[in-house]
Amino acid sequence: MDMLDEAVKKPKDDADVRVGRRVRALRLERNLSLADLAAKAGVSIGALSQIERGMSSLRVKVIWPLAAALDIEPSALIADGNDAVNDLYCVRANSRRAIPVKSEGIAKALLSPPGATLTGMLVTVEARGGTAEAYAHAGHEFGFVLAGEVELVVDSTNYVLKAGDSFAFKSTLLHAFRNPGAERCQILWVNTTKPSEVRDGA
Repeated sequence: MDMLDEAVKKPKDDADVRVGRRVRALRLERNLSLADLAAKAGVSIGALSQIERGMSSLRVKVIWPLAAALDIEPSALIADGNDAVNDLYCVRANSRRAIPVKSEGIAKALLSPPGATLTGMLVTVEARGGTAEAYAHAGHEFGFVLAGEVELVVDSTNYVLKAGDSFAFKSTLLHAFRNPGAERCQILWVNTTKPSEVRDGA
């Protein structure tokens, strides 16, 4: 099948570029290669590449299988550029995705876009909240306390950090954290491991 049967090749315009970036961001978020997504959607790799680069417009018969392959509603692919949808390089304040956590009193919001090498998170720890147990995983991490205070335990050593303090350590070391104060704590937390690859106690 010729790729032009699947997508209409034409000069780039802003709408096609936005749609292409959205498709690429969604694909990367799901850890799919071009070949993986093309196979799932039943389109050629060349057609999918043209779409992601904003060089082709989506035809109706491609939108439905592509949306199904990405496990989203078709309207999400062609939403207006002003909608709160994550781009390939930016995450808007009103479109942050929550990262599931196990522990009580902890919330994590993803700050980095799908294609980023680093995983940036806004970690909120309510008063007396904290990780259920110490945990470890692959990678490295860095944090900056934005507000409140946090008790961080790394390799059996305790640190009490307040707003303006920062930290960094290898993720392979057992670590845990809790908010010992009466006020909410917020931490800008950067990790080299993807959220989907971290199996932690938080």
